[in-house]
Amino acid sequence: MKKYCYLKSKHEKLRRRELLILGITSLFWLLYRTGTKPSRIEYPCQRAALANVSIMFKSFIPVSLGVAFIKIRGSLSKKWKVLLLVIIAASIVVTSGNFWDMFLSAEAVDPNQELQLVLEPRTAIASPASDIYVVNGREYAHINQLIDLMGQHGLLFYKSDTSGTNKGPNGLIARDDIVLIKINEEWPQRGGTNTDVLKELIQAIVNHPDVFIGEIVVVDNGQWQGSMNWPQSNAEDITQSTQDVVDMFSPYYNVSTYTWRAIRGVQVNEYVDGDMTDGYVVYDTPDPQTGLYVSYPKFKTEFGTYISFKYGIWNGTGYENKLKVINLPVLKSHKWYGVTAALKHYMGVQSEGSFVSGGLANGHECVATGGMGVLMIETKVPTLNIIDSIWINANPPPADMAGPSTPYSYATRVNVLLASTDPVALDYWAAKHVLMQAAQLIGYNDTHTLDPDNTDKSGVYTEAFGVWLNRTKNVFLSAGFNVTTDENNMNVYINPEPVHDLAVSNVVTSKPIFNVGEVVDINVTIENQGNCLENFTLTVFYVRKIDPIINETTVILTAYANTTLTFQWIPNATGVYRIFAEVTPVPGEIDTLDNINKTMISVVSNSTSTYYSPPRASYLQNSHFEQGILEISSEQFNSLVR
Repeated sequence: MKKYCYLKSKHEKLRRRELLILGITSLFWLLYRTGTKPSRIEYPCQRAALANVSIMFKSFIPVSLGVAFIKIRGSLSKKWKVLLLVIIAASIVVTSGNFWDMFLSAEAVDPNQELQLVLEPRTAIASPASDIYVVNGREYAHINQLIDLMGQHGLLFYKSDTSGTNKGPNGLIARDDIVLIKINEEWPQRGGTNTDVLKELIQAIVNHPDVFIGEIVVVDNGQWQGSMNWPQSNAEDITQSTQDVVDMFSPYYNVSTYTWRAIRGVQVNEYVDGDMTDGYVVYDTPDPQTGLYVSYPKFKTEFGTYISFKYGIWNGTGYENKLKVINLPVLKSHKWYGVTAALKHYMGVQSEGSFVSGGLANGHECVATGGMGVLMIETKVPTLNIIDSIWINANPPPADMAGPSTPYSYATRVNVLLASTDPVALDYWAAKHVLMQAAQLIGYNDTHTLDPDNTDKSGVYTEAFGVWLNRTKNVFLSAGFNVTTDENNMNVYINPEPVHDLAVSNVVTSKPIFNVGEVVDINVTIENQGNCLENFTLTVFYVRKIDPIINETTVILTAYANTTLTFQWIPNATGVYRIFAEVTPVPGEIDTLDNINKTMISVVSNSTSTYYSPPRASYLQNSHFEQGILEISSEQFNSLVR
């Protein structure tokens, strides 16, 4: 036992020493790499170093003070003992995460909630127009529904010699194509591409109506970290990794993964030059407009296919134009650049080297100048961009919870998938109508860092989203591509199209007859019979000789929801009253006839019998109405209820 304790003590001393060395080394690295540019503190390697320094301080400051106290407490006066204990306690508080969390800016009220967004279709009023396809809601936000929506509006997913549903000669994916699905493998939890969406996309490809005989490779360069097999993934079942999904298909189809991160530091030549090595081809000179050194991968797949990301499939003597790229990012905020969507996602194509050792190029710093546009144009413009917005990070910079990393508790579920062949228009619309709307719904008033029309870079570390998005657009336009950031040049197709329909389904009181001065409880049931979240006014009033309002309140109802509200009113005169409840029509409402409902009560003096029988219908039909107001004298009423 003594030997075990000695060995354990020795091991703990070594472990503490290693931790101290790691912390000191990380501190020097942090100071050296950050230098005079504080924005570098957000580099992944800097964040890791900062974490190590934090651990060192948290571990050693309180412990060291505690050890010192034990050794010298015998020689200290009572006053100094108390003072030193206070200092130790304060050091524990200050070095704890909770202490510093108090100084962070206010975050969203409830970021881990599910929202129903209001997404409106639109028709372009100028040309050329870019088409955006959106499926919205749990029932609709699936790849098959997205493909159907695209097909209904002319963008066919399947390339085929025969025309039919979602297929035709102008379709996107042929039966023998090699399809690269570019995902985000860099982040676990909600920061990476949703693996349920990935599974549906692979299933859709292999379900090609002409029988799929091609190959699918799920790819990414996670730069400083990444995995195709994260134990905590972005899916309904969080244990379902990218590799798990691929393994479901690989016994039956040629489906595999390839992590370019492993080859990001290997510079190679093209196959046509006789170089068969997996690695990255890098341009010798930077792009004059953006400063980007273009780089792209070439590699051999698990099934023996040689792929050049720029030129296509190498068959031994030449390149075949059978390579298709589907760009599948997850929508989220980004502390450096405001928004990650289709364009920023292409960072995982090139060989990053600006702040991670082992890379060969400078893509990250060139996002601000429009470099991702150059990268797409010079290598492979995506055949289709699909933005995964099932769970998003809607916390705008400089919020502490802003992306790119997105732990489960930082994500907001919105159940939206978006697609377009124009990555610029898609990024613009997704940021403005999905990301900004969600941010506002979860409690943020300032969303300028997510705004594609914003040019103020305060709140982000590098450049405003609106600035670099427009620079990227200009790169595409100068190369002859029709892209846009003008919503007048966008057709937006929504499935399902928004339906606005409110109704007051019931108005009841606790009993039909009341005394003067008695509280009347009025229960009003209202329904949202449409598929949009609505914000409207409910008014409850009675009709007699005048129309006083009993109460008025603002109501917010999610799609297909209903609620019952209770209002109280004290009548001060006898008579027959009709009590109405009415909701204000919302813009675009399809049916307003049921926006009002009513009930009838009578109010009698305290000496009147409380026995009540409803008035005969024949009498009410013949009663006197004045400007739509039912008037019944107390004598007539008493004769009815006896």
